Amino acid sequence: MFGEPMAPQYLVWLLQGFGMTLLLSLAVMIAASGLGVAVCALRLSARRPLTVIARTYISVIRNTPLLVQLFFWYFGASALMPAGLMAWLNTPHGLDLAVLSLSWPAFETFAGFFGLTLYAGAYIAEEFRAGIGGVGEEQREAALALGLSPFLAFCLVVLPQAVRIAWLPTVGQYLNTIKNTSLTMAIGVAELSYASRQVETETFLTFQAFGIATILYVAAVVAAEAAGHAVARCKHFSWAAKHP
Repeated sequence: MFGEPMAPQYLVWLLQGFGMTLLLSLAVMIAASGLGVAVCALRLSARRPLTVIARTYISVIRNTPLLVQLFFWYFGASALMPAGLMAWLNTPHGLDLAVLSLSWPAFETFAGFFGLTLYAGAYIAEEFRAGIGGVGEEQREAALALGLSPFLAFCLVVLPQAVRIAWLPTVGQYLNTIKNTSLTMAIGVAELSYASRQVETETFLTFQAFGIATILYVAAVVAAEAAGHAVARCKHFSWAAKHP
């Protein structure tokens, strides 16, 4: 029924799924940021082959549905990998320490992480490229005139301002990553949407299961957005960008 309470066991399932969503999102944000910076560097390279590689990657990723990409990495990669390696990846592995126990993620988690990272990295690369393009050429020329090498001029003058310009759009990609983790349910990752579906199947409490999931998603996105804006308002962050 509409107002029927949910047993604690199912709340635990939802919280465990939420924990997976947060961990997967954080890992993807970190990896995609590094990938985005690297692809942006290739995109702006003076060497045409590197530029072509970066542009091709960005074009393919941005013009393909994310769900299709996740299916490709889950089903396609598993078909291409040796059977022995797939068996090892799908075998549970653990490490028991004094205070905690660590377990090896399942293959679907790796496929979801890889697919989400490639997807977010393509968009972040373009955000950084736009940020670098927003820095006036006179800034770089002034740095070179002061005796800085091209590398130092980029790192100390251009990059801080580019990060400032690209930061909030990049935060937007982080928020999309949190929401996009729900698509990994399709390949079996036990994140929040997957847990919600499990609870709904077990209890038929559709409103409660997906209502709680919605609240948890909103809470995660609002917290991430608030943190991103807090960083943007940080005095040191603003000063570094405005006073190279």
